[in-house]
Amino acid sequence: MSTVTSTGSSTPTPPRRGGPARAASDGWVVAKRNLIKIKRVPEVLVFVLISPIMFVLLFAYVFGGAIDPGGDVPYREFLIGGIFAQTVVFGATFTGAGIAEDMQKGIIDRFRSLPMSPSAVLVGRTASDVVYNVLSLIIMALTGLVVGWRAREGVIDMLAGFLLLLVFAYAISWVMAWVGLLVPSVEVINNASFIVIFPLTFVSNAFVPLESFSSGLRVFVEWNPVSALTQASRELFGNIDPSVPAPDVWSLQHPALYTLLWVLLILVVFVPLSVRQYARASSK
Repeated sequence: MSTVTSTGSSTPTPPRRGGPARAASDGWVVAKRNLIKIKRVPEVLVFVLISPIMFVLLFAYVFGGAIDPGGDVPYREFLIGGIFAQTVVFGATFTGAGIAEDMQKGIIDRFRSLPMSPSAVLVGRTASDVVYNVLSLIIMALTGLVVGWRAREGVIDMLAGFLLLLVFAYAISWVMAWVGLLVPSVEVINNASFIVIFPLTFVSNAFVPLESFSSGLRVFVEWNPVSALTQASRELFGNIDPSVPAPDVWSLQHPALYTLLWVLLILVVFVPLSVRQYARASSK
């Protein structure tokens, strides 16, 4: 296909490269571009790392003495799994904000003029944001060790817990990618993300035990994917008192499986939606 100019000459349109291998290769190039921005704007990384430290210290020292998680597990160990879940979910919002910013600056249109896979921008953006979450988890784990948290189920289970957190965050980043393309405004993305994610994380078992919720609200908490992610993290880190009976609901009796089902559902729905919206939004 070519575009004919007013002088009669034609300018070839760069061919689109498709296929999973091309998408992965081109996506890696875009991911490196996003990571290089850390050197140019280090303030972003600083705030990314300060936020989890603040939440750990705030809940551990301010609310730790007022909340009883039940059993023999101290609140600081009970807390860290919830802080992990909250931070990676909030960290996924960087995907939407980053894409919205690139849309506003016209960078997405520049990418479209290159012979690259149409999904490379989204693959690269979501992959690079995993790095932010890895750094956040490392900082939170170190801060947790300082306040008394310990992973008591061994290295393999601990790594499995971190991997589950990252996989869930990666799925949420595709939701935010779709939102960032649908509403290409950084300010709107930040406000909308806060309105949706804030109740998901706080109306869960992330910071208070399940028994503290009323019967009507408890049903939502029990089937909230953030609750399952938190429960799975606590089990894999060994922060569950074995003498306390497991919640009488399937989602929290099999939290890792329930979380992975949510991951699969989100990716199946929002990966094609994001790719389709990328083509529509960029062509305007």
